[in-house]
Amino acid sequence: MTKPTIAPGTPLLSVRDLAVNFRVARGAWPWQKALLHAVNGISFDIGRGETLGLVGESGCGKSTLARAVIGLAPVASGSVSWQGEETVLGARRRLGNLRRGVQMIFQDPLASLDPRMSIGEIVAEPLRTHAPHLGRKETARRVLAMLERVGLNAHHLERRAHEFSGGQCQRVGIARALIGEPALVICDEPVSALDVSIQAQIVNLLCDLQRELSLSLLFVAHDLAVVKAISHRVMVMYLGRVMELGARGTVYDDPAHPYTRALLDAVPLPDPAHARERPAPLLRGEIASPLKPPSGCAFRTRCPSASAQCAATTPPPVASRCGHSIVACWHPRTAEDPRAA
Repeated sequence: MTKPTIAPGTPLLSVRDLAVNFRVARGAWPWQKALLHAVNGISFDIGRGETLGLVGESGCGKSTLARAVIGLAPVASGSVSWQGEETVLGARRRLGNLRRGVQMIFQDPLASLDPRMSIGEIVAEPLRTHAPHLGRKETARRVLAMLERVGLNAHHLERRAHEFSGGQCQRVGIARALIGEPALVICDEPVSALDVSIQAQIVNLLCDLQRELSLSLLFVAHDLAVVKAISHRVMVMYLGRVMELGARGTVYDDPAHPYTRALLDAVPLPDPAHARERPAPLLRGEIASPLKPPSGCAFRTRCPSASAQCAATTPPPVASRCGHSIVACWHPRTAEDPRAA
């Protein structure tokens, strides 16, 4: 199976104004439905060999966005283009090309594996779907080679998922995602259910595999330290919208959006003495409901810099300053702003 080719300068994956809505029950009456805007007009690109980290609070729409990209969540509007070909509104063949080139690693490693199948059958399943021309011997050879690449061996082939630890199950999930030689892997919080020591092993494994296989990654997580360790660029989401998108060093060292700064200030410090010296920045105001989001900026009800303009108009994502990230804020922090220190 050969890797897909892409013209120079063309993003591997391009998402434009993507929106995902759900109708959910309102109150005690199931026939009363409310429209939930889970993802609201998000745009981004991913290039070959790049890792885009996606962070935000629980419920902000990170996983829904990741699933919508691969066709596992309904898209209300917008487009998803794979190597220049639109897939959401395109032909079934184009969607098939996307699913061959994009694979997913799920959050719960045990729940994502079929308990009735052996590990060898689980890893071989993508080959039976996308490469049915391969013979049985070649399929078995590729499965064993991939298991060894993720740290498992031939003794694990006939075992079932319940016989493995969480970290081993996630290695199986990684092997299943990579066996078809995808160009992009979507990692939907792949380490959040694992112990801290196992998290580091999985992140290091993903970094090694990315270098060896020239993979692109969309890495979804709420742990800022993990995202910083693995990402080239970082996108910050809040209430279904993009707050900030830029290079890792820029977003972490000099954030322009107040919400990005609040997320970074909330990260615990390893030194208790430094933690006591640092003032505790608390976000005040009302936490908005995704069923009834505020007018204008989604973050304005908790933002210390909110103004009347923030309530009147939704800020468009624009470059905050030369060389900085894309920020959706009417009052972004600048290098001269003392609050940025």
